[in-house]
Amino acid sequence: MNQAALAELAALIKDWGRELGFQQIGITDCHLTEDAEHLRAWIDAGHHGDMDWMAAHGDKRWRPEKLEPGTLRVISARLDYLPPDTEPVRVLKDSSKAYVSRYATGRDYHKLIRKRLAQLGERIEHFCDERGIEVKGRAFTDSAPVMERALAQKAGLGWIGKNCMLINSGAGSWFFLGELFTSLPLPVDESDEPNQCGECSACLKVCPTDAFLGPNQLDARRCISYLTIENKGPIPEEFREPMGNRVFGCDDCQIICPWNRFAQPTAERDFHPRHGLADGDLLALFRWSEDEFLQRTAGSAIRRIGYERWQRNLAVAIGNGEPAAEAIAALESARGNATPLVAEHIHWALQRLRSGRRRRRKIRRQLNQD
Repeated sequence: MNQAALAELAALIKDWGRELGFQQIGITDCHLTEDAEHLRAWIDAGHHGDMDWMAAHGDKRWRPEKLEPGTLRVISARLDYLPPDTEPVRVLKDSSKAYVSRYATGRDYHKLIRKRLAQLGERIEHFCDERGIEVKGRAFTDSAPVMERALAQKAGLGWIGKNCMLINSGAGSWFFLGELFTSLPLPVDESDEPNQCGECSACLKVCPTDAFLGPNQLDARRCISYLTIENKGPIPEEFREPMGNRVFGCDDCQIICPWNRFAQPTAERDFHPRHGLADGDLLALFRWSEDEFLQRTAGSAIRRIGYERWQRNLAVAIGNGEPAAEAIAALESARGNATPLVAEHIHWALQRLRSGRRRRRKIRRQLNQD
């Protein structure tokens, strides 16, 4: 295929991407040497915790042509996910509510994005078939050893901010990424999004567990998203109180980011909240049976942590709330049938709530004496 046809196809790919619902499409090559060095140093320092898959697959993670032989270019796609009117700050401030990371309040994004990338690939194949050109491609979205943010940055979709998120000056960071590997030597996009974090360090300061060691340096072992999702064992006690009411993930470093004032609510109905998960009542969620959990998280990213870890996270959040009799009763009722992992966190939560009630009684007595 000559250069003129490749340029025409590159322009069409961006048009097709918008037609399929993506907010932005960029095209880049496969060279990720600098990003690979950063990743290797991060893993060598043990900052990936128990996420052994981050260290697996050798250099396939930073060499797309090894993951999918014949790959010459990566088509990177951005799809906004911020649900409308979910008021994350209000939920975080209400200790009776469960905070679920905004990306997980609706349906799981993997199938939707992969399906649309596959449709984009079909249009590319049709274009090439008409010209007798053979093309190979494969779609990914957070489903394989792919350095998504590094590729998206090279493709001009934004810059990697101090909070390690990809930030776009016109859209903030509330978006998913997906990739389509292709064997076509398409013209690449030059990044027109220089790093614009400047002197701002709001995201580093707001982290409840001080997970950032510095700009672009995240110790996942301290991150609430890791602790509530990836971590399969007990949540270290030093992080339980800072977790607050966050039961699945954490968005604090995105909520505080000034660039997110430009974020637009998604029009994708699949990403709109289901089952009240945008501001669910902690005790109501904790009372779900395992069958209810499986039913109400069907098609949700929450399903992947399983019922036990869901209960573990909720117990901690309840322990961080008001020492109400109803909360203590809910924990006591669940303790008898709880797994050892959940029982440990229920015990911690009950200790906190009861000590809180004792403090309140002491204060009331002192006030009465005065």
